[in-house]
Amino acid sequence: MEKLGKASVAALSIFLVAGGLLILSPTGAMRESLWQAFAIALAVSLLMGPLVIPWLKRLKFGQNIRSDGPSRHLQKAGTPTMGGIIFLTGILAGGLIIAWDHPDLLAVLIMVVGYGLIGFLDDYIKVVLKRSLGLRAREKLLGQILLAAGLAFWAVFITGRGTGLVLPFSGFLTQGGIQLELGWWPFLAFTVLVVVGFGNAVNLTDGLDGLAAGVSMLVALAMVPVALAVDKTGVAVSMAAISGGCLGFLFYNRHPARVFMGDTGSLALGGGLGAAAVITRSELILVIIGGIFVIEALSVIIQVISFQTTGRRVFRMSPLHHHFELGGWGENRVVLTFWAATLLLAMIGLAGLYGLNAPSVSF
Repeated sequence: MEKLGKASVAALSIFLVAGGLLILSPTGAMRESLWQAFAIALAVSLLMGPLVIPWLKRLKFGQNIRSDGPSRHLQKAGTPTMGGIIFLTGILAGGLIIAWDHPDLLAVLIMVVGYGLIGFLDDYIKVVLKRSLGLRAREKLLGQILLAAGLAFWAVFITGRGTGLVLPFSGFLTQGGIQLELGWWPFLAFTVLVVVGFGNAVNLTDGLDGLAAGVSMLVALAMVPVALAVDKTGVAVSMAAISGGCLGFLFYNRHPARVFMGDTGSLALGGGLGAAAVITRSELILVIIGGIFVIEALSVIIQVISFQTTGRRVFRMSPLHHHFELGGWGENRVVLTFWAATLLLAMIGLAGLYGLNAPSVSF
């Protein structure tokens, strides 16, 4: 697996996404719209690479590498970061050209851009102003919380989404499935947890060439049929655009990476995926499909708690992908294993759509 070449990785990525779109998308006009959003985002991202990467190099927007990380990563120092601009442009183009008048799509894109701007400010402060920690944690968190709260308000009071939490494997497609009615304030807190949590989980996952982009590509692809199952076509188009944008970015981000997405890209992707889940009432489905992001975040939490309470580390290093690296795994092996795990989790998550054919029940 470690000997898999660049061309093979690229071909595998194209096969997974194109094959997935072919299998999961419906027939007729909707399939055409999904393909168009995907293709536009892919093409724009590919075209943006040769423009953005030299620009980032000229501005010396180079990545700083952790000194306590795997030694092989030190050679990546100076690789341009903030490359999320590449696929953000593609996502916006693909989404807006195909479905600019869909409120659901606009809501997802607003979250993508909003979280991307927070990430951009963080990257800019770290790279340009040389303040190593970037935005202060409370500043970054406040911006993310406000955007997530705005999404929750819009979903409940403007679109009439309600405050129910649909349980996976409970008949999602049969009259709404089994729902846990949260009420406004718990729903607000849960929405903030999902959107902010996924934004930062993708950020933590972005530690290896092609890892966060590839996993995000597959998760977004799996969210297409989730959105279509509840007739949220705008969300489906946005997910197709995110998948296409990530695939185009992988051409430049695969190992050895020519550019990193930075917080600009990772926060944007997590915010967009979280928003899609909230709008489609599939938050718990996303936890399954995006399980790699969840596990990566949990590995950091577990590591910190363990070290602070016992003085011992559970993992060689966190997030989890570094644990495998320090165990002797090569970078491509870790990345492709995590991609394969995402495909498996996506199949499990999508199975949760069909569930038990149970009637709708509120608790």
